[in-house]
Amino acid sequence: MIEALKRLPGVGQKSAQRMAYHLLQHDRLAMPRLADALTAAGENIKHCERCHTFSEAPICGVCADAERDARLLCVVETPADQAALERTASYRGYYFVLLGRLSPLDGIGTRQIGAAELLARAAEAGVEEVILATSFTAEGEATAHVLAEALKARGIKSTRLARGVPVGSELEYVDLGTIAHALTDRR
Repeated sequence: MIEALKRLPGVGQKSAQRMAYHLLQHDRLAMPRLADALTAAGENIKHCERCHTFSEAPICGVCADAERDARLLCVVETPADQAALERTASYRGYYFVLLGRLSPLDGIGTRQIGAAELLARAAEAGVEEVILATSFTAEGEATAHVLAEALKARGIKSTRLARGVPVGSELEYVDLGTIAHALTDRR
């Protein structure tokens, strides 16, 4: 059980032991529920045929929602990123989930992240803007740049998420890179 738990991201030996011992000592009733939930998820959850997020149906609830703004297509790296944007309740367009980001050192190129499928989706009638919401890591920036160039070559407008000083923060505690980007991208 400890070895299985260690396969999860961010879970090392000690955390895996704590979880295993907790379940064994304090919550044995949770063990079959957890096993059933994992089995059901493995059998029932697939990728949406349209945007690639996780879904029990062939088309996820977001893609099936005709009330969303079809002019906007937001590109994210993972279903977790999509969920984070959805929690803001400030975006009402559709999504495309790359299921990764470019990482040439790891052998992850445009084919592995579905760039061709994204370009086909972005070229569909009604899409006016592709919002590149990849992370602000070196790989995320490279992914956004490559996708922006490919979209531009096809005459498709793309924009990038803004970056800057977090709301409620004090400048003296914000890292210098964030302050520099906030100054460059000021409006």
